[in-house]
Amino acid sequence: MRPTAPLIILSGVLAATALTACGGGSGSDPDTVKVAYNRSTDNKIRFKDSQLSEAKQEFEKANPGKKVELVPIQAPDNDYATKVQQMMRSPKTAPDLVYEDTFRINSDIKAGYLRPLDAYLKSWATWDTFVDTAKTAAKAEDGKTYGVPDGTDTRGLWFNKEIFAKAGLPADWQPKNWDEILEAARTIKKKVPGVIPLNVYTGKAPGEVAAMQGFEMLLYGTGADPLYDPKAKKWVAGGQGFRDSLDFVRTVYAEKLGPDRSDALDPNINTHVATELLPEGKLAINLDGSWIGQQWLKSGGKPWPEWSKVLGQAPMPTQKGQAPGKVSMSGGWTWAIPAKANNPDLAWKFVETLQTKENAVEWDVVNAQIAVRKDVAADPKYLKSMPGIDFFTELVEFTHYRPALPVYPQVSTAIGEAMESVTTGDASPDEAAKSYDEQLKSMTDGAVVNRSS
Repeated sequence: MRPTAPLIILSGVLAATALTACGGGSGSDPDTVKVAYNRSTDNKIRFKDSQLSEAKQEFEKANPGKKVELVPIQAPDNDYATKVQQMMRSPKTAPDLVYEDTFRINSDIKAGYLRPLDAYLKSWATWDTFVDTAKTAAKAEDGKTYGVPDGTDTRGLWFNKEIFAKAGLPADWQPKNWDEILEAARTIKKKVPGVIPLNVYTGKAPGEVAAMQGFEMLLYGTGADPLYDPKAKKWVAGGQGFRDSLDFVRTVYAEKLGPDRSDALDPNINTHVATELLPEGKLAINLDGSWIGQQWLKSGGKPWPEWSKVLGQAPMPTQKGQAPGKVSMSGGWTWAIPAKANNPDLAWKFVETLQTKENAVEWDVVNAQIAVRKDVAADPKYLKSMPGIDFFTELVEFTHYRPALPVYPQVSTAIGEAMESVTTGDASPDEAAKSYDEQLKSMTDGAVVNRSS
């Protein structure tokens, strides 16, 4: 039985508190760099810990007298972000280096938690190997760069070919629109009882997992700039595409095509999907990211050698199959230095260790990430790292990035609330969209574009 969310959250927060409380924070030892990062809520998954431990050994060997202290925080993403923000508020508790989700980096910059890295980057030749889109992911409105990305990701549909065969569905399934996804799910429900036909992440507790993997993969298939209008520099109110996306979510759960609502609204649903539902053949279709195969490698928490034969991938189609026909969302994480870090120069040296070509290749391979460096993307080890890597790399052509603005985390939370209300049946898509609009206007001082579609 998987552990309950409250225990995981509590243990992670307590562990992090204990680590940061001891020794007076990062300033207690000028020869030690403290590195805070998110540890998986699945206790069997420790590939990130392993990679960082190896980099620590390499760094300490190359820099005699210098030490790296790893500060793992085991908690769901929202709780991890909250804990790190608490730590960064004071020089007594601030780590020297922190793992930052790109969707939160601008809000943390605005809050004064991070320091610009331009002085380091201008003399770092490796920066030239990063693709431009990756560089902009950690760039703020002030034009300065606050993080070094370590990879990106894309998203699509994973499906179980064995379940599809039982349902009489094709092994090369490539849905052309939303209706075809729902029809496949309905067919599976009818012909293969006992499995979950379709998972679409939803609700408040899963956080950005629901907003990005779930809702925005739908929303960005309804039209151009559906969340933020870059020309008008305004957020877009919940128009027809927004309501249609909510209606898709409502349909999945109203028709019982998805997981039980209590499971769907669990903050650790994504771990449950990757380590239990998919490898145990309990889920037919999963709208998810390129990285989940990392769980099934020998180094993962749920080794599953047969997964590349059992699972197929398909692009997420646009709503009605309109051009360009496919949609994906991309994000990623960065290494950032807190503004109140006491050992920023030492932290940067550790970033350079993490980003040697050998370490960068290994990180992307083990973490099942899409490369953001040209030299890594061309490396044979990366190209052979995982079945499906070509499929997900090709989706970069159709991908979208979330608005890199400080208010985005609040928008994401409002999206999660709208999704949850239609998932539970407490609100219709129209009612949920109206509530979202009211929150959006409040958080943006009314700077909103209204669209009919």
